[in-house]
Amino acid sequence: MSIVIENLSHVYMKGSPFEKKALDNVSLTINEGEFVALIGHTGSGKSTLIQHINGLLKPSSGKILVNNINITEKGAKLTDIRKKVGLVFQYPEYQLFEETIEKDIAFGPKNLGLSDEEISKRVKRAMEMVGLEYETYKDKSPFDLSGGQKRRVAIAGVVAMEPNVLILDEPTAGLDPKGRDDILNQVKILHKEYNMTIILVSHSMEDVAKVSDRILVMHKGKCILDGRPSEVFKEINTLEDVGLAVPQVTYLMKELKDRGFNISEDAFTIEQAKEQILKNVRRGKDD
Repeated sequence: MSIVIENLSHVYMKGSPFEKKALDNVSLTINEGEFVALIGHTGSGKSTLIQHINGLLKPSSGKILVNNINITEKGAKLTDIRKKVGLVFQYPEYQLFEETIEKDIAFGPKNLGLSDEEISKRVKRAMEMVGLEYETYKDKSPFDLSGGQKRRVAIAGVVAMEPNVLILDEPTAGLDPKGRDDILNQVKILHKEYNMTIILVSHSMEDVAKVSDRILVMHKGKCILDGRPSEVFKEINTLEDVGLAVPQVTYLMKELKDRGFNISEDAFTIEQAKEQILKNVRRGKDD
């Protein structure tokens, strides 16, 4: 399911003393099956943008085509769109409310009018996809879980609706390093197993470097950079000018290259850096 955004602008509280332009003539295309990271500081427009894709906000101008359907025109069936475009808000565990994990995850599929058999099938699959063993967790209260586990339950509730597009707003916010890695790994599995389009909103370059195929950088309501991680992370000056930074590993690799090491600056995860450095060490021993 592709998403085409054309000349999208959004102004909050237009005509009032508090008027603010959150999106400024944004145009971009997200292709079916892509894993896209949307990054930027608070106030950059990234959260406003994703709420337009789900139809939660109406644009001041411009349009959005989801699978060739203009969701911004009058009469668009937004309930149908929201079945296909799942949005997991920041701190989604605060939206948990059922007495058991199974019931909480089943809430969305039930609202789709599915049979009990299909609902059960989807709940089991969604729990497996986010790393929660069905028999172990199905009867537990979601409120007895850790922060990372609650986050998984909330994500599973959206996944069980089997959307074509999954939007995750800061899914690792507030988690410890292990919790962050666990969530990111589960999101990668979701992308691979479901072949769904994923849009990951984050302010962490380290996070997006691990999982995304493409990065969109937002600043003051505009998309200022768009490309593969290796392309975006080369724009160090641009990123630093808007208060962002490349992953720490990228700085290390650049420094090693500047000091004469035969090393690629395209490494931006610890695993990639380790591989490059070991190759350099082995090459030095052979010489």
